[in-house]
Amino acid sequence: MLMTHKVIENSNIAFGTSGARGLVEDFSADVCAAFTLSFIQTMHFSFKFDTLAIAIDNRPSSFFMAKACATAAQLYGLNVIYYGVIPTPALAFKAIALNIPSIMVTGSHIPFDRNGLKFYRPDGEISKADESSIVNGHFTFEPLDTLVDIVEDNSAAKSYLARYSNLFETPWLKGKRIGIYQHSSAGRDIYPELFELLGAEIVLIGRSDIFVSIDTEAVSDEDCQKAIEWTKIYQLDALFSTDGDGDRPMLADENGQWLRGDILGLLCAQALNIEALAIPVSCNTAVELSRQFKFVMRTKIGSPYVISGFSSLQHDYDTYAGFEANGGFLLGSDVHFNQQVLAALPTRDAILPVLMALFSAKHSTVSSLTENLPNRFTHSDRLTNFAVAKSQKIIQFGTTSPKKLLSQLGLLSKDAITLNTIDGLRFTLDDGDIVHLRPSGNAPEFRCYVESDSLFHAKKCVEAVLGRLSVINTDNILGELNG
Repeated sequence: MLMTHKVIENSNIAFGTSGARGLVEDFSADVCAAFTLSFIQTMHFSFKFDTLAIAIDNRPSSFFMAKACATAAQLYGLNVIYYGVIPTPALAFKAIALNIPSIMVTGSHIPFDRNGLKFYRPDGEISKADESSIVNGHFTFEPLDTLVDIVEDNSAAKSYLARYSNLFETPWLKGKRIGIYQHSSAGRDIYPELFELLGAEIVLIGRSDIFVSIDTEAVSDEDCQKAIEWTKIYQLDALFSTDGDGDRPMLADENGQWLRGDILGLLCAQALNIEALAIPVSCNTAVELSRQFKFVMRTKIGSPYVISGFSSLQHDYDTYAGFEANGGFLLGSDVHFNQQVLAALPTRDAILPVLMALFSAKHSTVSSLTENLPNRFTHSDRLTNFAVAKSQKIIQFGTTSPKKLLSQLGLLSKDAITLNTIDGLRFTLDDGDIVHLRPSGNAPEFRCYVESDSLFHAKKCVEAVLGRLSVINTDNILGELNG
């Protein structure tokens, strides 16, 4: 017999900012079963249900993992609905409507040699307390010898499509030419139908049978160049894409310039007349400078923290939402839009912010949307294969000796007015620039965000800081900390 917490403890799989993630080779059938059974047990402490919903992204490993999760759920005595390859918010929307828990098998944007499990309560995303309960669950089970067959149910895809197509009475995108960069996105077969229903002429681009890793916070130089070329070749009014599981959007204007995710979120919140926001500390300060909202709460990075912020906002504001620097928009409350009620969906969604931006630009251009926003520009990138222990040393050093770290990063001539340690290290410098260093929550990566009055300067600063970080001697840092 196996015990869930022991299997999880020895799995090398850990919760990060968005679910439990790790190497594919570590997601054995028994590991998937342990997480599933412990999750079900945790949910039964607070909810009554007899069914579990499961969906997947397009990673090669995802179907196997879904079968393992389904097998474990059936061993527990639950019915299983398998919704196939759909965006994460589509699964969440359907499962919440049915008042049942769900599991999304996805690694989002991380490389295909990794994968993950994202868990939803019947009322939305799990909390950090739920994560702790899952990790420490005590449920015994037999090793999985064989896995059950699962058959796809397409009702979740249809419900998600209807959520947004029914929000509009007219095909308001008529006359607009929208490119859809499909790659291996979980929503690549849903998005064309939606945009056609809304009246757009669509151009399908870049569909891939091989999993493509798209990071909406650190768009690759290759994808930046593709956007410029595609908008010109196909004469596009906009180019749309998402990350692997369809909860983080990418929208490029008619010139092929990708909008930053937090700027897209800001535009969406404006269009919906949101009163209050909960957003991670990494988001652009244009949100506050726009003076469009009654209150802006800053949180740690990750949707659970944003959602946790909703619990305080709901007492004082009729409408509230959140978004992240990656562009995922979380609608915390019901909102009235276009003489209809759009139901809350408190999980990252890629479609809503894109539709709201395009709706705002229906008589103009996407590039014009940012003209009235404060001139604050953010650029970000990351170092990959950067050891977690090394990241932790740097963060510790910067917390205790901020001036020394700034010096090592080539920022000796600048001084930090404030240091925010909510999530990583976020320096506000005396020239108005903001430099934010943060290790990834679920991968050996180290991110750098720079906000400035100039996009060119922000890019140069990110490049310089990451260059310094890549060669920084953490042994010397450790010596200074101990000395």
